Amino acid sequence: MIDVSKPHRFTEMQVKTWKDLTFGISSHPLKYGLNLEVGSGEVIPEIKYFPRREKDNPESIKKEYSEITENILKRAVDLGLNSIQLETEQTFQITKEPKLGGEITCIQKSIMEEYAEEYNLRCALRVTVADIREFEGDMRNGDEISLMLESFDEAARNGADVLSIESIGGKEVFNYAVLRQDINGVLFSVGVLGSLDMEFLWREIVNVASKHKVIAGGDTDCAHSNTAMILAGGLHNKIISHVFAAVVRAIGAARSLVAYEEGATGPGKDCGYENIIVKAITGFPMSMEGKTSASAHSSLVGNVAAAACDLWSNEQVENVKLYGGWAPQVFTEILSYDTMLMNEALKGGFEHELKDLLVEANPLDPQVLVLTPKGAWEIGEAIIRYPDDYYLRAREAALSSLKVIEQGYREKRANLPQNEERILAKIRGNLESMPDSTEKFIEKNIANFTGKVKSFISRNYNL
Repeated sequence: MIDVSKPHRFTEMQVKTWKDLTFGISSHPLKYGLNLEVGSGEVIPEIKYFPRREKDNPESIKKEYSEITENILKRAVDLGLNSIQLETEQTFQITKEPKLGGEITCIQKSIMEEYAEEYNLRCALRVTVADIREFEGDMRNGDEISLMLESFDEAARNGADVLSIESIGGKEVFNYAVLRQDINGVLFSVGVLGSLDMEFLWREIVNVASKHKVIAGGDTDCAHSNTAMILAGGLHNKIISHVFAAVVRAIGAARSLVAYEEGATGPGKDCGYENIIVKAITGFPMSMEGKTSASAHSSLVGNVAAAACDLWSNEQVENVKLYGGWAPQVFTEILSYDTMLMNEALKGGFEHELKDLLVEANPLDPQVLVLTPKGAWEIGEAIIRYPDDYYLRAREAALSSLKVIEQGYREKRANLPQNEERILAKIRGNLESMPDSTEKFIEKNIANFTGKVKSFISRNYNL
């Protein structure tokens, strides 16, 4: 059993083969909240929502979160659900007012407790604090980090069961690199800077969670990998290469792993599509999103994302009125039927057949291939070859993702589009020409990006 009370480096895969990587089942199940069990043979819907009224009036904001919570739980019991998780992603405004965030959490949890008692509904609340830091400021000692940690503390003290964040470390350099399809810059910004920032941040978050005896959930590489995914677009309209976006996702997995090395236990947060790779390494339960997140963004991975989920989520949906009710209610129903299908497959012993269908029912694309159970497991195995070196393991993840993509197309007896083949060869050449010395790589990139990216300040990463 993994001792999460101290930093841990994963040197062997907790999911032993890629065939064991499936939805609803994890190597290290969790029980928390109001009798909710995750990863022990059932997929749980996790509904995520966003307030419609962005006003300065705290009472109006609290009232809306109360209404959202009540509406979701009403729909859940009407549908006969026995388990559900809610996720409140704090707005910047709320994170900047920790007491308000605590009051919202308290209101939501009180309503959930009533439903748990009256309807025997197993449920839990995830609170995701916003990363409000500015790159031009002090990302480790500034006022913003103090407010963030206070917001975590208030959330945990007032009833949050799971703490999460979408951290942004390295994004100032990443934004410069991704538009130029500069794999060196991505490796530095995501693999090195992002990981160093995660190490600092998650030690603090785990300390807060431990103090209040709640769950330190996990981070996502939304700031980097999801940005690349959106820029890659669809099969016709695209800004960057799909191979490039897939490689960014693999590097993002090496970065997202840091939260669990610092003591997080999952369930990983939904918009981290790289969570399947992290689950293969850690064995911890993961939340995922795919087709049900189409209200927030489009992707080519809508079905494959469900292949190994333990919670199935929807990304943000604004609290607006639809014909079928308030949007969070409608998406609760959509999620519930998806999870009912997966749970029936688990009960009947057909989970591998359904998993295979979820993997196959996507367009053939590099971004899909790195998120299949087989591809994800192989990338995870590459990452753990260098447990103590953020740079080398990120580079290994990138190289492994190229092999996964090439193998996937061979198995489908298909060819990569010519422009994608050219990008793949270029990325491989760049990766293979990079120094083996982590110190040299970091020194070179600090010199390269200092001044070129004006918001990049090396001391924000203790460099």
